[in-house]
Amino acid sequence: MGEFFSALVNPDITFLRYALLIGLLGSVSFGIVGTYVVTRRISYIAGAIAHSALGGIGAGLYLQANAHIRWFSPTLGAVLSALAAGAFIGFVSIYAKQREDTVIGTIWAIGMASGLILFTRTPGYIEPMSYLFGNILLISKSDLLIVAALDIVVILTGAIFYNKFLAVCFDEEFVTIRGARTVLLYLLLICLTSLTVVLMVTVVGIVMVIALLTVPAAVSGLFSKKLWQMMIFSCLLCMVFTTLGLGMSYSLDLPTGSNIILLAGAVYLLAVGGTFILRRKRH
Repeated sequence: MGEFFSALVNPDITFLRYALLIGLLGSVSFGIVGTYVVTRRISYIAGAIAHSALGGIGAGLYLQANAHIRWFSPTLGAVLSALAAGAFIGFVSIYAKQREDTVIGTIWAIGMASGLILFTRTPGYIEPMSYLFGNILLISKSDLLIVAALDIVVILTGAIFYNKFLAVCFDEEFVTIRGARTVLLYLLLICLTSLTVVLMVTVVGIVMVIALLTVPAAVSGLFSKKLWQMMIFSCLLCMVFTTLGLGMSYSLDLPTGSNIILLAGAVYLLAVGGTFILRRKRH
């Protein structure tokens, strides 16, 4: 890790500082939204949204290369496809009374399939691996600004709707009886999750973004009694996982996203095992 911290102050290694900054900034959104995702138990929806984003990314690359529509970037395509997928899943599960797992599986598969087809139809075939597994070392200054803006949106939305989101996550029936618009709150939560998932894909990629969204919150949930405590611990844990994972990957020449996820997963397993042993000893 000493080599990593020395490299951070090297003026010639800008990409490493950008990678650390976006990891720390992204941890705020991951921690807050991840807490809602874990407590509301919608991680499977977040997974479908993440994979459907590949279709939007493919559409952005295809339109830029073939139709010369430069303003339609892969990021814009990913955001639009993720929001559309999230809204569709939400509406179908609420109003159409369809089996939610079937809808989610269908959206998941269509997003991945359409994205891969569009990738192959783009001139100079784009390798999808960087989008699937992420490359935190290719971060630009504009990416930092986008993630910082997302943090502001997430913090403000979380603060304004904190009590309502809290009730929706733990007692949706009570909220409905009180006259609150639970459908709108649920869809807002899904849209917030969609934005977070898509804009954080650059950190660890589509395949592993769900782990970084849910694992820190799951670990925090083992030691938190209140939702706001869980959010704070989750943000801090995510920052630790990102920093240590980035440092270890730099020192050991390992894939950054995979390293971060393995570290987070190991801590989660240790935390679950530790709490299980403590409970057995108490009884």
